[in-house]
Amino acid sequence: MTTALEGIQYPFSAQPEAGATMEVAPGVRWIRMPLPFQLNHINLWLLQDGDGWTIVDTGIGDAATRAHWETVLKEHSKVKRVVLTHYHPDHAGNAAWLCERFGVELWTTQGEYLTAHAVGTGGAGYTGEAVLEVFRRNGLDDERRAAMGGRGNNRYAALVPDFPHAYHRIYEGDPVTIGGRVWQPIVGYGHAPEHLSLYCRGLNVLIAGDMLLSTISTNVSVWSVDPEGDPLRLFLQSIARYRDLPPDVLVLPSHGKPFRGAHLRVSELESHHEERFAELLEALKGSPRSAAELLGVLFRRPLDTHQTFFAMGEAIAHLHYLYYANKLIRAQGGDGIMRYSVP
Repeated sequence: MTTALEGIQYPFSAQPEAGATMEVAPGVRWIRMPLPFQLNHINLWLLQDGDGWTIVDTGIGDAATRAHWETVLKEHSKVKRVVLTHYHPDHAGNAAWLCERFGVELWTTQGEYLTAHAVGTGGAGYTGEAVLEVFRRNGLDDERRAAMGGRGNNRYAALVPDFPHAYHRIYEGDPVTIGGRVWQPIVGYGHAPEHLSLYCRGLNVLIAGDMLLSTISTNVSVWSVDPEGDPLRLFLQSIARYRDLPPDVLVLPSHGKPFRGAHLRVSELESHHEERFAELLEALKGSPRSAAELLGVLFRRPLDTHQTFFAMGEAIAHLHYLYYANKLIRAQGGDGIMRYSVP
């Protein structure tokens, strides 16, 4: 029996301290690790796996996070596998460290596994220079690009110092059994190449990763390896699929609190992006403008270098969505910069 909800519900008033765990469903424990960013935490999960545990996501690969893991592992000392929702460093940073320590396999989708290696080595076009060139073509000035370049060419490798050289591939439609419970893989797009979520019907629990967050919108950006992509369309199509789950499913997001109300949250995110689309269309009724010139429309607060980096990717993604929907036209000027306008 499922229950329709009138609003987003947060069933847990407390949250685990770093290095501690908290049960959120039978055999499912919540870990909350700190992050050295404005988004200051990530949620990780332990799933009872017979006489041991499966880890879902691992935190960034730094000494502070590993010290917290040492505390967790004193009580949960038998690890049977590590599962990654996606390749981003706050999820993948300790994957190799944990797999090697316990002699276990990494389980994830192929897109996430291969992308982690490509970004970590700067291969397949995953370089800082390539990203900054995309930003240049979309109007970002020399000063801000130089500030981004000064952060180092491969910050990913610093946060993910190693990554497994073999893995167990997870396919959508091919259930994963963990401790006698069946988890259905749901692959989503837009935020990462093949982002993995896991749904357990028996527990009515969804490990959502970054695809469905409780209070903030997921970063959806255009990057250098797919500079003409339409990731926001893919993201919105992906989250709409969560309406196929029960309305009272317990959502375990990677940031923020566990919540119930997935259908409502999907509607909120859809409305959020529709509002941003409307604001862009209004702003572009005048002269053509580039993505960089529209940052103030989408983000009404001062942005530091780190925030501008992700804001540029998001701005381009919003413009691409409208362009491919035939709501904008675009032209590249003699300066090489792409500008958009209303037809």
